[in-house]
Amino acid sequence: MIWQKIICIVVGYVFGLFQTGFIIGKMHNIDIREHGSGNSGTTNAMRTLGKKYGFLTYFGDALKAVFAVLLMCFVFRDTAAGDMMVIALYTGLGAILGHNFPFYMNFKGGKGIAASSGVIFSLVFFDWKFLVLGLVTFFVALAITKYVSFSSLCLMTGFFVEMVVWGQLNMVHHLNADEKIEAYVLVGIMTVLSYIRHKDNIKRLANGTERKIGEKKEA
Repeated sequence: MIWQKIICIVVGYVFGLFQTGFIIGKMHNIDIREHGSGNSGTTNAMRTLGKKYGFLTYFGDALKAVFAVLLMCFVFRDTAAGDMMVIALYTGLGAILGHNFPFYMNFKGGKGIAASSGVIFSLVFFDWKFLVLGLVTFFVALAITKYVSFSSLCLMTGFFVEMVVWGQLNMVHHLNADEKIEAYVLVGIMTVLSYIRHKDNIKRLANGTERKIGEKKEA
């Protein structure tokens, strides 16, 4: 039902408003958006506040998407029993939107990869393939290139391709024929958002100035 999907997006957005990096930065008397790359996500938190707080930022931003999905699946477990994966994707999209565009931060949040990975993780309750191949895709790309941004885009591109290919091959559990196009569109929007939020990284990758993981910023 359309009202259920609207509720999922709204609730996901509210969960997404929990900006882990921004909150940790405020605890250290800084606005993380005024440092490094200027966003409140994991990579900037790691470079600005250190590895420990970078990891805390990642897990906080990923888990908020997981918790949002679990909550909505619990709420609609009876009325939308056959649409649980779509419910999860609508909620996940809301969490990504809340993370990327928090209204109380003038819509200037993170880039959405940690929240997106939380969405992918939450799908393990429906189909484990997305999580396993997502992990492989990200870490293989990172091991080869050392670029977090490129690896993140590989993760999201792979997520979209997997959803479409496996969906067309009827290999996605809990996704019936009527829901396939809807699922493709939702994951497609998530993927497009990741590219939009990484537009500056893409430019730096193209001209060879993107920083690799562990690389120090030049003075």
